[in-house]
Amino acid sequence: MLQRQGKVDTEMVEDVRRFIAENQVTAPIPTACTALSYSARAALPVTHPMAKRLLLLMEKKRSNLCVSADVTDAAELLRLAAELGPSICLLKTHVDILEDFTSDVSSQLRALALQHDFLIFEDRKFADIGNTVKHQYQGGIFRISSWADVVNVHAVPGPGVVRGLQEVGEPLGRGCLVIAEMSSKGSLATGPYTKAAVQLAEDHPSFVFGFIAGGKVSEQPQFLHLTPGVQMQPGGDSLGQQYQTPHDVIINKGSDIIIVGRGILSSSRRHEAADMYRRAGWEAYVARIGGKE
Repeated sequence: MLQRQGKVDTEMVEDVRRFIAENQVTAPIPTACTALSYSARAALPVTHPMAKRLLLLMEKKRSNLCVSADVTDAAELLRLAAELGPSICLLKTHVDILEDFTSDVSSQLRALALQHDFLIFEDRKFADIGNTVKHQYQGGIFRISSWADVVNVHAVPGPGVVRGLQEVGEPLGRGCLVIAEMSSKGSLATGPYTKAAVQLAEDHPSFVFGFIAGGKVSEQPQFLHLTPGVQMQPGGDSLGQQYQTPHDVIINKGSDIIIVGRGILSSSRRHEAADMYRRAGWEAYVARIGGKE
C-alpha cells in the first residue's frame, strides 16, 4: 500500500520482503507439563533430586499409586508395606496414630521400602513456626527425618515452616510437599490461599518438590502433584471426604500420583485392589501423554 501511495520505492519493498523471508522464526509450541512423560520431567535440570527419584521409580514400576496406610497397629502397617509394596511408588503413613510405635517399626519400614522399591511419605502436615517444626521433624519419639523420605506442610505459618524443616531435611536428601488443597468438603484451602501455597513452594525449590492438591495447581513441570481421596467411584463419606476417580484425577485434573486409602484397605483382597488402582492410574497417565511410554 505504501508503494502504491508513492511513499516507498520498489527497492525498499524488495529489501523488506527479503529481510522477512530470511529471518523466519518458527515459535516453539509450548508443551504442557501434563503431556510430558515422567522420565522427561525427571531429566529437567531444575527437577528436585527427590522428585527425580520418584518420577524414575514410577516409570520403572509402572505405578503412580500411593497407598494411605491409615492404621493404628504397627504390625498391620508393616503387613501392608510388605503386601502392597510391589504395587506402589509411595507409602503414606500417619505414625502418630499408631498405638504401639517404636524405633524398630521405622527401621523395619525402611527395610521394606528398600526391598520393594517405594518411598515413605509421612503425612505429618507440619503447621507451626520454624523452630518448633524443626524439633518435631528431627526429634521426639518419632524422629521422622531419620526414616521418612517425604513430609508435607500447611502454608498457614508462612515460609518459616519450610525453612525450619529444610534445615533438617535438606542435608539428609529429603523432600517436602506443600498442601495447596484438601479433599474434605468445606476446606478453606482454596482461591488466594492455594495461590499463596503454590508461591511458597515455588520460592523454596531446593526442598519443596510438589503439592498435595485436587489437581494441577502449578504449571512448572518439575513440581509433582499428589491427589488424595481417590476411589473407583466418585462420592463421599459422612465426615466430609470427597472422592474422585483415577481417570478424573490424572487426565482431567492433571495430577501425577493418586493417593488411595479405604478403596484398598477396606478390600478383603488388598493386593488385587492395589493392583487394580495401580493399573487404572498408570493407564490414565499413558493416555494423558498420548499413549507413549
